[in-house]
Amino acid sequence: MDIEIGLNKKVKRAYGIDEIALVPGKRTLDYHLTDPSWVIGNFKREIPIIASAMDSVVDVNTAVELSKLGALGVLNMEGIQTRYDHPEEILSQIASVGKGEFVPLMQKIYSEPIKENLILKRIDDIKEKGGIAALSGTPQAAIKFKETLIKSKIDLFFLQGTVVSTEHLGVDGKETLNIKKLCQSLKVPVIAGNCVTYDVSKLLMKAGVAGLMVGIGPGAACTSRGVLGIGIPQATAISDCSSARDDYFEESGRYIPIIGDGGIVTGGDICKCLACGADAVMIGSPIAKSSSAPGNGFHWGMATPSPILPRGTRIEVGSTGSLERIIRGPALLDDGTHNLLGAIRTSMSTLGVKNLKEMQNVEIVIAPSLLTEGKVYQKAQQLGMGK
Repeated sequence: MDIEIGLNKKVKRAYGIDEIALVPGKRTLDYHLTDPSWVIGNFKREIPIIASAMDSVVDVNTAVELSKLGALGVLNMEGIQTRYDHPEEILSQIASVGKGEFVPLMQKIYSEPIKENLILKRIDDIKEKGGIAALSGTPQAAIKFKETLIKSKIDLFFLQGTVVSTEHLGVDGKETLNIKKLCQSLKVPVIAGNCVTYDVSKLLMKAGVAGLMVGIGPGAACTSRGVLGIGIPQATAISDCSSARDDYFEESGRYIPIIGDGGIVTGGDICKCLACGADAVMIGSPIAKSSSAPGNGFHWGMATPSPILPRGTRIEVGSTGSLERIIRGPALLDDGTHNLLGAIRTSMSTLGVKNLKEMQNVEIVIAPSLLTEGKVYQKAQQLGMGK
């Protein structure tokens, strides 16, 4: 339903994941009957979780560990890992500076050129250790390093920008990215994003992408919404883009998974994204809290180092446990940030759904008081959901 905000402007109401709740049905299931597995490219994954391609979240070792845990980690092709031979020293430096020094330091650190040999080395290291080699790059990087990626052993490529479209008007004489040609030339599945609307999702699917990342600006360390004023809350964005997926599947027979990306902190957030239509989620800050995360207890947005218009910040997330404890448990915390797989499967069990396709069809209600109703003591004492 359109809402009039002025005489000449009608708008659509959009909802975030904090504003909705999932409704139990007529049946429940035994936990062991639930199956949240999904397929991306040629890989079937037990857990519908992807770790964001952020330098504070994924390095070679975490990418390998996530692969072995049944999830997936994506390495930032334009990050510290591909600019420096010894990234650990740089990461320690980032964690040690004060708030006022952070952005200038990041701009200096990320001015170091990306090295082709390091892109190839990081891919080889992940493969040799038994992991899935998934890398992320902006459209500009995809143009510049396309030949490097073609000759590499990469398994998946994530084409990622604040907003990605199939139609970009470029400056005369400057090369622009043709997503359809990129999908054809790389010879590996290309997952594109980010987008938030039905129409753009449909166009990207027709261009040949193997997956879509959905979400603009909701990330914990992202400031794009404040800087640019752009974005659609995740519940509505995922629902609209998943509708495009279903329509495209009916037309073409190709199923393109939808990945909710950003603003997802707890197991409950993940479950609500799946119920809105997502096949998986991409998360950053929850993984940055692991004791093995390269951010050393800190987390920062991908657009933070921009030399012209930084659109991210560094937040302190601390370290709450091992990567395995966060992904598979057992949980030591009661706030939904540990044992994310257990949360997904317990929610599915409670809702009476066996798989993700059934999860995508559960009833949803608008519930703005979901996270505050009856939680006075937790909020006052900063416990559980009141942290």
